[in-house]
Amino acid sequence: MPTAAAMKVLVVDDQRSIRALVRSSLNNLGCRLVDEAEDGEDAWRRLQARPPHLVISDLNMPKLDGLGLLRAVRSAPQFKNIGFIMLTSRSDAELVQQAIKLGVNNYLMKPFALGALKSKIESVFGPLT
Repeated sequence: MPTAAAMKVLVVDDQRSIRALVRSSLNNLGCRLVDEAEDGEDAWRRLQARPPHLVISDLNMPKLDGLGLLRAVRSAPQFKNIGFIMLTSRSDAELVQQAIKLGVNNYLMKPFALGALKSKIESVFGPLT
């Protein structure tokens, strides 16, 4: 597992304010290599150009939603080890089950606390150092 400072994270959300909040939270946890995408299509392009260790993606976005992005990531063998955390304000059990079937590593509800984000990341990678 990379240290927090060396972990490359891609934050995907169509709301600039949410991306900024997640970036700030990641910075507070020691993550410095944070990239942003405004939708799933933008994220897919960025991911192919510079694969991250972790994707934190909103569920509901225009163009390509979080489930579509997750499906694309999990269907590409070169990205099989990328951690994927779904970020959403919806607690729809059916969507959660669908994300689990597609291979999501964890799920984070909006609004979130810094401790919850840290816990979700550590459940995927182990303790952040």
